[in-house]
Amino acid sequence: MSDNETNHKATNALWGGRFGQGPAEIMAQINASISFDQRLYRQDIAGSKAHCAMLVASDILSKEDGQAIDSGLDQILGEFERGEITLDPALEDIHMHVETRLRELIGDAAGRLHTARSRNDQVATDFRLWTRDAIDQIDAGLTAFQNTLLDQAEAHADAIMPGFTHLQSAQPVTVGHHLLAYVEMARRDQSRFADCRTRLNESPLGAAALAGTSFPIDRHATASALGFDAPMANSMDAVSSRDFVAEFLSCCAIAAMHLSRFSEELVVWSSAQFGFISLSDSFSTGSSIMPQKRNPDAAELVRAKVGRIIGSLNTMLIVLKGLPLAYSKDMQEDKEPAFDAFDSLQLGLSAITGMVGDMAFNTERLHDAASSGFSTATDIADWLVRVADIPFRNAHHITGTLVKMAEDQGCMLHELSLADMQGVEPQITADIYDVLSVENSVASRSSFGGTAPSGVRASIAAHRERLS
Repeated sequence: MSDNETNHKATNALWGGRFGQGPAEIMAQINASISFDQRLYRQDIAGSKAHCAMLVASDILSKEDGQAIDSGLDQILGEFERGEITLDPALEDIHMHVETRLRELIGDAAGRLHTARSRNDQVATDFRLWTRDAIDQIDAGLTAFQNTLLDQAEAHADAIMPGFTHLQSAQPVTVGHHLLAYVEMARRDQSRFADCRTRLNESPLGAAALAGTSFPIDRHATASALGFDAPMANSMDAVSSRDFVAEFLSCCAIAAMHLSRFSEELVVWSSAQFGFISLSDSFSTGSSIMPQKRNPDAAELVRAKVGRIIGSLNTMLIVLKGLPLAYSKDMQEDKEPAFDAFDSLQLGLSAITGMVGDMAFNTERLHDAASSGFSTATDIADWLVRVADIPFRNAHHITGTLVKMAEDQGCMLHELSLADMQGVEPQITADIYDVLSVENSVASRSSFGGTAPSGVRASIAAHRERLS
């Protein structure tokens, strides 16, 4: 082999004509992305097939070469699916692995596939396709999470528990109502992801390196073939924009934050001090030294995942913040944060959905906790306004006095004598005892969105219809 041949072999096949020798080893290591962008093989092959079909339809590529390329791409897809492709860091990325294997299968005709496109628009297309697929998978996970919440909410629409503010007993609520709050959060998460999907669903393919191409391509055809709503309208924006990744990661971070909040409640509720729920062995672990322990590790790990996902969002924003138009190699750092956030969110969604379906509520303990802490005090104030026509601020003061009296006597509000209460406010009658039970308290909260069991069941039905 001649020196020229040796040098040619040492250089990258894409741009070897410009360079006389190969890159330093550390350059090869930092430049290669195949270790992670191999995940894009399905999207890369789908984009190449659409591009090939368009080139044939536009008379840029012969039908014979087009058929060979299309068949070769199908074979490569099967090889990837079966794990038969050997990854080579020297080939840098998923695009070159596909193209190199295609050349091995069909010869020089493989080189015609890259006509009228660049790796810049190719990777942007691949990544939009992957993000779109990721959103669809997350949407399915959020639907499963909501359905599991609805199952538990329906089974416990009448079960009473304490509602908290500042983690102190505030007012009695129903378990179903509490769980429906997380259904609402997940519903909004789905909406955010759907908005993100709509905005990203434009095709960069055909923008080439940054300026478009002189070939008579049909970008609307490739956009349609790949399920995009339209081609992106500016070729520089097409290859350089990654706001769709930042938006996707923002949606992931908000959804993960909601899962983290619920996980925190599961950790608290399952503690011996609260004893509101129990988790089976399937979602608990033990201690290496304390045999009595049952730890809610799954919930704790879901709670921790949000840190990684927020970190991925920060990484993406910092990578982008100083980049000029159009493409910069910095953008190679866009994929790992997105992949990691997606994996973490999917894992968290699966884990917390499993925990929700698995957990058993200690309804007796919940009822006792709801009855303590003077949780029906607000019901007294509302009764004074509604029945005795006392201004709410005055009623609030009267109720506070009654709470102090009960504290001093070491009893609950419903255990105060009528004479004691009338000593504070003469207009109080025996009817006030009707509002002092937690059952009557939650039943009375029948305003739209309130905790009354009737409202909970109506909300569950509405959510079931939406999700169906």
